[in-house]
Amino acid sequence: MDTSPRLSLPFLSPGQAQKELYHNESLLILDSLTAAAVEEPPRNDPPDPPVVATCFLVGTSPTGDWIGHAGALATYTTAGWRFVAPFEGMDAWVKSASVPATFTQGGWQVGTLFGSKVMISGTQVIGPQASSIADPAGGTPVDSEARATISSILTTLRQHGLIAS
Repeated sequence: MDTSPRLSLPFLSPGQAQKELYHNESLLILDSLTAAAVEEPPRNDPPDPPVVATCFLVGTSPTGDWIGHAGALATYTTAGWRFVAPFEGMDAWVKSASVPATFTQGGWQVGTLFGSKVMISGTQVIGPQASSIADPAGGTPVDSEARATISSILTTLRQHGLIAS
């Protein structure tokens, strides 16, 4: 094996000449992946001119120097573009929008958070979606203002995805 299995970092070999080139290449790749921050959401066209140390998410139909690297994380270095193929669960911060991007199911999901619950100070405040709740009906006496308010609350909870429709 000449590279690491997940990030394709080049390994050094015994007796290898110019080991520093391979070591430095690994450091360049690690530099762009450690706490990855990209300039903007996925794009297909490389910036012109590229700026050293900038990082981008390559779109689904890349052009120019990015052809053949759809979905990759692209970093521009003094030696040109470096590409890392994304893996399931890879994260990057999108600086222009101040949101996370996660590679999942074959593509970048920008601004979407994934999880099973939200905890604040040890208390769960949001969890999995609850089952549907019917609007108020029946009963006597009928309080139309209360029903309208309850229906409005249920509509809002459905819109936010907290209860099923």
